[in-house]
Amino acid sequence: MPLRIALAQTNFLVGNIAANVENLISAAIHARDQLHAGLIVFPELSVIGYPAEDLLLRADFIAAANNAIYQIADAVSGIGVVVGFPEWDGDKLYNSAAVLHQGVMLAKYRKQALPNYGVFDEQRYFTAGNQPCVFEFDGTFIGLTICEDVWREGIIVATQQAGADMLLTLNASPYHSGKSQQREEVICQQVKAAGIPLVYVNQIGGQDELVFDGASFVANAQGDIVFRAVEFAEQVSVVDFEGGQPIPSVCAPLYQDVASEYQALVLGIKDYVRKNGFHGALLGLSGGIDSALVLALAVDALGADKVEAVLMPSRYTQDISNEDAVLEAQALGIKYHTIPIEPAVDAFTGMLADVFAGTRKDTTEENIQARCRGVVLMAMSNKQGKLLLTTGNKSEMSVGYATLYGDMAGGFAPIKDVPKLLVYQLANYRNSLSPVIPERVITRAPSAELAPDQKDEDSLPPYEVLDPILERYVELDQSAEEIIAAGFKHEDVARAISLVDRNEYKRRQSPPGIKITSRAFGRDRRYPITSGYRGI
Repeated sequence: MPLRIALAQTNFLVGNIAANVENLISAAIHARDQLHAGLIVFPELSVIGYPAEDLLLRADFIAAANNAIYQIADAVSGIGVVVGFPEWDGDKLYNSAAVLHQGVMLAKYRKQALPNYGVFDEQRYFTAGNQPCVFEFDGTFIGLTICEDVWREGIIVATQQAGADMLLTLNASPYHSGKSQQREEVICQQVKAAGIPLVYVNQIGGQDELVFDGASFVANAQGDIVFRAVEFAEQVSVVDFEGGQPIPSVCAPLYQDVASEYQALVLGIKDYVRKNGFHGALLGLSGGIDSALVLALAVDALGADKVEAVLMPSRYTQDISNEDAVLEAQALGIKYHTIPIEPAVDAFTGMLADVFAGTRKDTTEENIQARCRGVVLMAMSNKQGKLLLTTGNKSEMSVGYATLYGDMAGGFAPIKDVPKLLVYQLANYRNSLSPVIPERVITRAPSAELAPDQKDEDSLPPYEVLDPILERYVELDQSAEEIIAAGFKHEDVARAISLVDRNEYKRRQSPPGIKITSRAFGRDRRYPITSGYRGI
């Protein structure tokens, strides 16, 4: 008789152990009664959600998580449950997986490979296990691994040599562009080398800066994908194993390139708003490309009835910008307001007139405008309980082309990890679904509109030059010499690197944003604010 395994690609709330346990039990009963599965597999640390960060240092939190395992065992019978939890043995903490069946724990596995790079800090919290785990279930010998284990050479082979006929791996593998394809390629190579089928169950959902894309899959012993769950959506699915081998099933397609990045941003916004209890979202709508994209993302994530926009023109705002902002709001069916900032700007400049007497106008006056807008938006956010979304992109965050307490004011920065050139690609992709961003917003030169006839290129290299330099310096850690050797002008490289290095203090004060590149600012790239090192 085939062994039917359910893959529970589920979305958990970090720290809400009671709700997570309720969801685990509900999914297990559904898999047993409706899908007729004999075994269900949940993602890594699913009892507490991932990553729980310093909640893992709290003794009461760990005790509750360990008690939850027994709650699940007592509540579910007639189906085996494989669930991730932080195991405390009285002395050390482990990232573990438990196999529960008929009220008892059949097996327990402790993760051996603890990642401590990029967004991962597992060695801060956990002790590594050092033994494979193989258990028998309905006549099949099944090995357990957890996430990083299947990226490290040797652990799959060692588990197979310990007697496993097949592998289950519990994962909380965060998204970045191209990650799904990379994940399958690396793991299928290891599976093929060991000659053993593998069930890969990945978490889904947004958690602060991180997005988990799901895309759970099953690979046969030849390293071929024979089942794939949908990306960016919850799904409990089943795969049958006959004689230890998976029977091919439906393989949902992976999103490609820009489409996957768009879906990740939508999911990140949706879960940040939902999980933190906001009533919706609002943003300043300037008529420029960045705010247009953020508006479209927010509406796709939350629905038009949950999103509000504010137009805040100044004396430097062109009519075309106001017109386009209105067109965007109308195309997406949202509520919008127009609140000119001139009265506030005049009030502040009047208050400061004596202090500024005898000085030239400079960026100070430009920043006052941005900060007036920030005050308006934060006031509305406070009054309505809606999350204020900032609209700065990664190129701007890199070089400090943003105003502290102005356009950086807000609670969440959806496109903080989206380079400017990708902003245009995402806008074009969204318009390919339905036209909501006016074409001239995409084609006209970007401007902050804080001074007469201002253009971004007045103070920055063209984005076609700047973005590749930033990618090399920020994401690939290339030196100035390496970047110049790749064909970029010395003066462009020097300016870009200098701006990146000088503006770390701004980035530390920016709201969190969604990671979609291989290296994002924040928990992924941690540089000192006070530093004597110069990159050029």
